[in-house]
Amino acid sequence: MEDSIAAGLTLVRENVKRAAQRAGRDPSGIKLVAVTKTVGPDAAKRAIDLGVTALGENRVQEILAKGPLLPGGIEWHLIGTLQTNKVKPIIGRVNLIHSLDRWHLAEEISRRSVEAGLASGVLVQVNVSGEETKSGLSPEEVADFIKDALSLPGLTIKGLMTIAPYVDNPEEVRPVFKELRLLSENIKSKISSVELDCLSMGMTNDYTVAVEEGANIIRVGTAIFGKRKY
Repeated sequence: MEDSIAAGLTLVRENVKRAAQRAGRDPSGIKLVAVTKTVGPDAAKRAIDLGVTALGENRVQEILAKGPLLPGGIEWHLIGTLQTNKVKPIIGRVNLIHSLDRWHLAEEISRRSVEAGLASGVLVQVNVSGEETKSGLSPEEVADFIKDALSLPGLTIKGLMTIAPYVDNPEEVRPVFKELRLLSENIKSKISSVELDCLSMGMTNDYTVAVEEGANIIRVGTAIFGKRKY
């Protein structure tokens, strides 16, 4: 297991470096979030020992369960759908919530963050491809949503996130990543008080294309840990 994780990480890092170079970007500005859903704490710790600094989970309970078993100082990213009744336990325990996709959730994150005396970093999830099975705001809704959300205390909007359709040829989803980057640039030009420094896009199947199109956070699990065991 250890050798396969090391090999997977080496390959992902090399692919990121090459993709960044093709796009004229500095690869050091791209954060790798190692997705540990269905991965045990031993495998997660091995990745940390190999230099991984950020772990991603789809479920709140996995963060709460694995967090105490792993070294401190690791960034935790919640990348899956967040139910409002699961917000309270993760405030102060995650570095970034990638899946803000509705107003009621924004209000709840704000309320719980204020109660805890904290500011929570969030990404607005955008359903660029319009798939009915995917969560997220439509691109047309994002600017107004962000304008309104800026009034909520305890909520810091750091950028945008999308999940591209799964396809055999990742070139087919390049337009999805490009659209998210252009949307971010357009919103930043219109709303001076928001930074939107983060673009979270790209997974095992398509992260190199996402990097070429401007991703600075990629969420990779299978390419590091192997196929998931459910």
